[in-house]
Amino acid sequence: MRALERTRPELAEFLRSRRERLLPEDVGLPSAKRRRTPGLRREEVATLAGVGLTWYTWLEQGREIGVSAGFLDNLARVLKLDAAERRHLFVLAHERPPAEPGKTFCIAPSLVTRLVEDLAPHAAYIINLRWDVLAFNAPADRLFGFESHEPHRRNLLWALFTDGALRKAFVKWEEQAPAMLASFRRDFAGARDDADARTLVEELERVSPEFKDWWRRQDVHAPCTGTRTIMVDETAVEFEHTSLTIDGGQHLRLVVYARKQTPGAAQA
Repeated sequence: MRALERTRPELAEFLRSRRERLLPEDVGLPSAKRRRTPGLRREEVATLAGVGLTWYTWLEQGREIGVSAGFLDNLARVLKLDAAERRHLFVLAHERPPAEPGKTFCIAPSLVTRLVEDLAPHAAYIINLRWDVLAFNAPADRLFGFESHEPHRRNLLWALFTDGALRKAFVKWEEQAPAMLASFRRDFAGARDDADARTLVEELERVSPEFKDWWRRQDVHAPCTGTRTIMVDETAVEFEHTSLTIDGGQHLRLVVYARKQTPGAAQA
């Protein structure tokens, strides 16, 4: 409660500022020609949010009242808060924000694309929740053959189960593929409401018996780091790999593969 006491004045000021930037027509109310104060009135916000005027007034005054996550989510909608403002509202009220819908189709920022290139000679690529490959460097292309796929089919999961060359490149594919699929399931949980993500799974169930079998086992693998053995120029090479979140709002991850260092070997 002491922590909440410290943020109540900031919460009150934040609510006032968001209310005052809106016009009645922004929320579907009749336009008012003259108002003594800017923005919406408190009673208008209270009505739209489905609470009493006195209760909302106390909230905006920073008084000691409790709020639920459901009410905060509704208030964020009424005040037309964007994703960052919505998270800020929940933080000020000391509530955990409900999960935001997962995004799939998006574009890797140009700076991130440059970073991927600069990571050579290590293989690096960018994926979204659907595992579409949005950017990759030449070492990653040599390992995974991304360039051989049309842009609309440049998807790591699709390649893993339909690309014969990639299947041969993975040493013990029958062990590595289900582990990667179990890792994808974690991302799919965040994008299950996305039609394109569901379509990808449905298509793979039709074309790959292994995918269909393993997908229905419901295995989930949390770690995004470890080792993986891939054939390079007919030689089995062990790689260390890791995954880093680079844009939480767009759900983008940077994946890097580096040849595993042997004790005493020089760092690349």
